[in-house]
Amino acid sequence: MSPAGTAVRACYHRRARRVHPLRDRGPNTARAHPETMPSTPAQRPTSAPPAAAPAPTARDPRKALFEANKLKKRLRRQVGEAIGDYEMIAPGDRVMVCVSGGKDSFGLLDILLSLKDRAPFGFEVIAVNLDQKQPAFPADVLPRYLADRGIAHRIVEQDTYSVVKRVIPEGGTMCSLCSRLRRGALYRAATELRATKIALGHHRDDILATFFLNLFFGGKLKTMPPKLVSDDGRHVVIRPLAYVRERDLARYADLAQFPLIPCNLCGSQEHLQRKQVTAMLREWERTHPGRTESIYNALAKVVPSHLMDRALYDFAAVRATGHAEPDGDIGFDVDPEIEQAVDAEAAAAGARVAFPAEPD
Repeated sequence: MSPAGTAVRACYHRRARRVHPLRDRGPNTARAHPETMPSTPAQRPTSAPPAAAPAPTARDPRKALFEANKLKKRLRRQVGEAIGDYEMIAPGDRVMVCVSGGKDSFGLLDILLSLKDRAPFGFEVIAVNLDQKQPAFPADVLPRYLADRGIAHRIVEQDTYSVVKRVIPEGGTMCSLCSRLRRGALYRAATELRATKIALGHHRDDILATFFLNLFFGGKLKTMPPKLVSDDGRHVVIRPLAYVRERDLARYADLAQFPLIPCNLCGSQEHLQRKQVTAMLREWERTHPGRTESIYNALAKVVPSHLMDRALYDFAAVRATGHAEPDGDIGFDVDPEIEQAVDAEAAAAGARVAFPAEPD
């Protein structure tokens, strides 16, 4: 990891440890009013009989504030760790954040702006929205929100929707052409703005779902990487939300009251398949807690020698070495790590799973 990446990661860890959850150092932090504090012992009644249980009331605002600040700090920490681990942002970078109006891109923009003020080095953030002229798209929402918050931004207007509707027959899949047109428009904007990084709002759940979409429909072990050069070779694309769960972003958007814009305007087939895969992952997490966590962690622990891709591993050069190999083939034996994990899951579910004995 570069010195800049290490500094970013360490900075966010230090702040997370020393800042009390109820005391964010931002200018808009709410503080408990003296009138809401408990009265002194002398002021409390001592002889009155116990009162009946009070009727359910609204949630304690102090607890809500605590939970909100706790969530915000966790998201900042996770984004800071991803930025540091993959060296996504360097001193002097100009980061173009693609803002669609959904909870993910709103959250990404808000968190990056917050981290920018705390980072150990300087970098710029500029928000860019592509108005594709889709029917019923509220074109005034994002410009007003960005202007009201004083966020540097650019609105790119390009009628890709009409082009796609004209070229693709009714009922056909529009995703491929639409994404190419959208990508081209955003790349042009990045060049004009002299952006050094393009930040996208894909999160941990998107990365998992994309892995299974590629596995089921593309026949590849492939997903969205945290950082990669663009297909035209002129830009670096980053995904700072790579460690963040979608449910946390949904809660964050609700707490922040972002002016969300519906993302189902085109009703594409790819979106339908993604929803089906997402539903599958949620069902796995419900019935087998920890399974999706294990799959997600596996994406960063690839062992090419134990797969079948000859471009990644030189199988032709495999020879006996005469000494123990930690990652060598274990033949018919059950992998101890898998056995322990399966037993732990079975125990958590109240049942034990016995591995059958291997035949002689």
